[in-house]
Order: sequence, then structure tokens, then C-alpha cells
Amino acid sequence: MFSEDTPERVTLSQRDTHVRLQDVLDLLVRSQPAANVDLVKQAYVFSAKVHHKQVRLSGEPYLFHPLNVAWLIARMSLDDISVITALLHDTLEDSLTQPEELERLFGPVVRFLVEGVTKLARVSFHSGGERQAENVRKMLVAMAHDLRVIFVKLADRLHNMRTLDALEPARREAISQETLDIYAPLANRLGIQWIRSELEDWAFHWLHPRQFDEVAEKLSDFCVEREKYMADVVGILKQMLSENGIPAEVSGRIKHPYSIYRKMQLKHVDFDQIYDIIAFRIVPTTLDDCYRVLGLLHAMWKPVVGRFKDYIAMPKINRYQSLHTTVLGPGGERLEIQIRTREMHRVAELGVAAHWAYKEGKTDQRPALSQFTWLRELIEQYKDVRDPAEFLENVKVDLFSDEVFVFTPQGDVKALPFGATALDFAYLVHTQVGHHCVGAKVNGKIAPLRQKLKNGDTVEILTRPDQKPSKDWLAFVKTTSARNKIRSVIRAEERKRSEEIGRELLEKESKRRGINLQRAWKAGGVGEAARNLGYKDAEELLIALGYGRVQVSRVLERLAPEPKKEAPRELASEIKIDLPEEAFRKPGKKSKSGILVQGLDDVMVHFAKCCSPILGDELIGVVTRGRGVTVHVRTCRRVADADPERRIDVRWDMESAVARSVALRVVCDDRQGLLANVSNVLSDAGVNITQVAAKVIDVGTAVVNLKIAVESLEQLQKMIQKLERVKGVNRVERVHG
Repeated sequence: MFSEDTPERVTLSQRDTHVRLQDVLDLLVRSQPAANVDLVKQAYVFSAKVHHKQVRLSGEPYLFHPLNVAWLIARMSLDDISVITALLHDTLEDSLTQPEELERLFGPVVRFLVEGVTKLARVSFHSGGERQAENVRKMLVAMAHDLRVIFVKLADRLHNMRTLDALEPARREAISQETLDIYAPLANRLGIQWIRSELEDWAFHWLHPRQFDEVAEKLSDFCVEREKYMADVVGILKQMLSENGIPAEVSGRIKHPYSIYRKMQLKHVDFDQIYDIIAFRIVPTTLDDCYRVLGLLHAMWKPVVGRFKDYIAMPKINRYQSLHTTVLGPGGERLEIQIRTREMHRVAELGVAAHWAYKEGKTDQRPALSQFTWLRELIEQYKDVRDPAEFLENVKVDLFSDEVFVFTPQGDVKALPFGATALDFAYLVHTQVGHHCVGAKVNGKIAPLRQKLKNGDTVEILTRPDQKPSKDWLAFVKTTSARNKIRSVIRAEERKRSEEIGRELLEKESKRRGINLQRAWKAGGVGEAARNLGYKDAEELLIALGYGRVQVSRVLERLAPEPKKEAPRELASEIKIDLPEEAFRKPGKKSKSGILVQGLDDVMVHFAKCCSPILGDELIGVVTRGRGVTVHVRTCRRVADADPERRIDVRWDMESAVARSVALRVVCDDRQGLLANVSNVLSDAGVNITQVAAKVIDVGTAVVNLKIAVESLEQLQKMIQKLERVKGVNRVERVHG
């Protein structure tokens, strides 16, 4: 009776190595009676042959992995081509198989899908962030042609998450974090909730094993304690439906561990203070019955104000439909109840896969994709974003966001991500409306552009012709589309200003040295100097001069090179000194800041306060006029806001270890002596505390904000682990900004 989001949900203690080919075929034929079973068997044999003698790090035969991925795909009720792709998805990466061979044996569609799923393992990248960005970009582009790419990718990631125990802890944590950042939100946006839930739970399990065990144990105890209460509620609901002649299925469920943990984090509360752990679902047969059931519920139990959502009238962006309400049930306890038809429930479980229809023998899936506007917009927005940090930031923002529905003055409904502002709405209406907006009216009242919108708000934008986008807007705008449009205008203005500064610097220094710059321009000397220095043209060179990326003296050396001084012939021919090669090398300088800036000597360096980099973080530098180079963590949001022309490669000087201050946030029980315990742990480890502040945020819960001096990311991670072992400490997190 009591189930999770799907009756077949796999628990974290289970393994799937027992899956057989026949299990896959049985699931496939059940949903796709006309499936080409012989071709699936052929794919299985081919996969077994190319993966022969290969084993996973766990020691299991490698074939178990593609077979389990194929089983997950069949469980999603997808077609035979999807199952074949799952069986073959690692053949290009982990064997000598060539794409042409796949096409010859299984057709062009399978080749396309396998290439779309394959990681970019053979490509060289400058950083882990760049690799991750390009993998995600490739996946999104492939989705534009055929949605089956992402289905197989999600199934592949899910089985990998189930079997991460064989990996090194650092690699396991990196994969789990990527899963939380990219794959779980993507599964959510695609509406495949059972995959999203399990991906989140596995990531939670690998990233925070102690906290996972605590939440899972408390959930287990809760289920035992509340089993009778849940059964009573289900009985009451069934009786109500029977008395009113409404045929419907009724079930109760317990929310999954990560959703509970996330709510505890967001609200800064303990498990015992979460009141909506139980949820119930009523599945009538017709749309009319959904609203009848809602009326009966609200007549029987008092609804909680502000806790009703009609996703039937206004579906979510992934086509999810349901009525959500919270009522005060038996004993005055809050009950969260969902009401939806069987078809709506099928869509809620399978998401995009429930709508998806393929055209046999064709790779073009744009008609299916056209049903999901957000997918098209996602791909369109990211196709020209080349910077890895900016790309990943945009993807994460778009994938994580829930929705609010607001109205134009004409009554049109507009969907925006949760947390979107009046400024986001302005850019959604039109780019020029966004550029020139000065304020808004929300529900008839004047409101600032930064005001966050709520469901049902009516928004009118106020504009002025002379208004221009401000850099300050980037601090509160939510949507990727609006952010990119603001950045575009600001960067264009910055480039124009930098070009003017570069021109002034060049003219001033040329005049001082007596160089005829006018003649150099006419003769093409400036353009040639630009190309010699690695710039496309003179305009790019002037911009670089204005940003401070190149020195004026280097340009003038190429416009008017000084004559070389010849050594006296008698000395050159007669004096021979046999010195080792090292004698001619410039002595290496240790960096006082601990940072080496590529291509620049004696440059002023300072660390960004927004992300506080420490040794071990991947870095990027931003040239700041008059302040040298500002060093950021490569994934810092401020980096994405900066003009790419101002970014410069920087790296840690491994010979100059410098202790740096890092902010930590410790969420803990409000008990006497805990702050002393935390301080003692750090003191015993030889770590200096530079700042500390503690405050009670709720009954029984406190937060300790610390600043500690550490020399590396590795040392910081060890400190966090030690602090999390202190009795009463619930969570420790690094604070950026």
C-alpha cells in the first residue's frame, strides 16, 4: 500500500548484477510488442564480444553494466533502438569498435545515438571544468536531434551511481557532485521523477554518508511508528470516495532521504521539525473527478492557506499535471495530497518519455522535441557560450529552477523560474523592454526591478528610452536569457571603452618616443604588430592594451624596433667561456602571492573575496584595470559575468605555500560547550581561527560562522570531516562570498 514515487523503486542496498537479457526482453515486449527482439539479441552478443575479458573496478564483468543500463531503459517503456543503444553505449569508448561498424550492423540511428552518449574521453582539455562543460554541451546538442540520447545517458549515470563504491573517494565525490548539479535536475526537468529521486539519494549517500545514514534510519523508524496512522488516512480517503461514487486509487508514501535532508538544510531544522514527510496520492479516472475530490477534501479537512497549486490548469514546463493541496488531517496533522488522473500519473512517472514518439529509421526528433519549449530554448541559449564556467553556471541555474506563473496586463500567462524578478519578466517580454526598463508595477503597485515574483502576480514594465543595462542588474537577475543579454550590452560597452583607452595609451607613448603613429596606421604597421603579438587585428590589440593584457612597449618595439648592437668581432672570435646552460637561465622567482600569471611578469595579484581561492582550487584570473589580476575559483559566478577578453590563465606556485582564510558555516545543535569542542578540534589540528560568530537560528539549532587559515583544499576537506564528527554538528559547508 505504501510506496515510493514508483512501486518498482530500487533501494540503495540493492545491486542489479542479477539482471539477465531475458529480463530486458520481457520488459521491452510488454511495452513495445512490435520490438525487433532479434536485433536486440544481436546487440547483446556484439557487446559481449567487444567487452570480453573486460572487468569493472568492482571486479564484475563489464557486460553487467550495459545490460543493467538496457534494463533501466526498458523499464522506461522506450523502444528497441533505445535498448540497443544502451547495450552498445560504451563500445566506442571502451573497445576498438568504430562508428562505421555500428552503422553497418545496426543502422545510422544507433550510430548517432551511441556517438551522442559517448564521453569525450579521447579529447584533451585544459581543466576538469572544461571537460565537464563540453560533455554536457555535447549531450544537449545531441538531445536537439534525438531525445533518446539523454534517456540512455541518465540510465548510464544511474547504474554508475549504484556502483561507485569501487572508485577512489575523490573521484566518487566529483561524480556525485556532478550528478547533483546536472543529471538529477535534468531528470527532474524531463519529469522522470523516479530516476531523479534515486540519483539524488545516491549522490547524498556518497557525498555525506553519515548524514545519509542518520536520515535513512530516522525515516525507517518513522515508517514503523506511523504505519497505522497512514493506513487510517488511506481508509478514510477510500471511504470518502466510495460514499461519493468516485472510482480512484489511493496510496501513501514516504518522501525520499535527500528531499528530507534538503528541506532540513533550507529551513535549518532537525528531522523532527519536518512536518510533511508523509504524502498521499489520489488517482481518479477523469479530469472532472479530480476537482470533485479536491472539493470533498477541503470540505472534510481544513486546507492550509497558501498550500494549494493547480498544475492541471497551469502545467509545469515538463508537462507535469496534478492538483497539490495541504490539509489538516486527523489529529490536526498536515497532510500533503496530490490528485491526478491515471494518464497524468503516467506522465509524472515517465516524464518526457511518456510523450516521446520516434520515427523509425530517422535521427531527426525535432517534432518530438518541439513539444518541450524549454529544451529548445536551453539548447538555443547555450550554443554560442564558449566559456566553460559560464556555460555550466547557466545550465545549473536553468535546470534547478522551479516555476512561477505570472500574468501580463493583457492576461497572458508567462512562466518564469522560481526566484525570477520583474527584470527577468521584462526581458521575457522583449529584449528592448529589458534594456530600457526602469521599474515595474506588480499587482498595480510600483515595485523595484529586483522584486521577486510570486504565482498569480500581474506585472507591467515601466521603460525610459535613455535607460541602459547596469552591471548591478547581474547581482539579482535570475534567468539565463536575461543575464546573457545584459552581459552582451555591458561587454560591448567595456570593449568600446577599452579600445578608446588603448588608443590613447598608444598615441601618448608613441608621441613621447617620437614615433609617427599616423604613418604606421596607414602603412598597416599596427595591424602587423597586432598579428605578431597574437591578436586578430588592430582593434583587438587596442582592446587588449586598454584591458592591460599587453604592454604598450611591446607594441612599439614592433612598430619601431631598436637596432641590434653587434658584439666586437675580436671578442666574439677570441673569447670562449665554457659555462653550463643553467648559468644563462633567469633565476626563478618565488611568487609572494603564491600565484603565477601566464605571460606576465611582476604583475600585481589579489584574491577575489567572492570565492576565496585556496591551493587545490582550479583558478582563472581576471585583468582589472589599475588593480592587476584578480584571482577567482574557475567556477565562480563573477567570472562568468566578466568579459572573456579580460580572463587570463593563472596557476598556483607550488613552491610558495601561502595560508589563506576560508569561511565555514557549521549548523549544529544549540548546546553548551559545542563551540569549545569545535575550537578544540581546529586547535589540535594546528589550524588558526581568524574569526568566529555564533547565533541561534531556531529552537535547538545554532549556526557557527568561522574563518580559518588553511594552506590547501585537501587540508580544508580534512578539517570539514573532523568537524562533522563532533557530536551535535549536523552540517559543515564552505561559504563563498
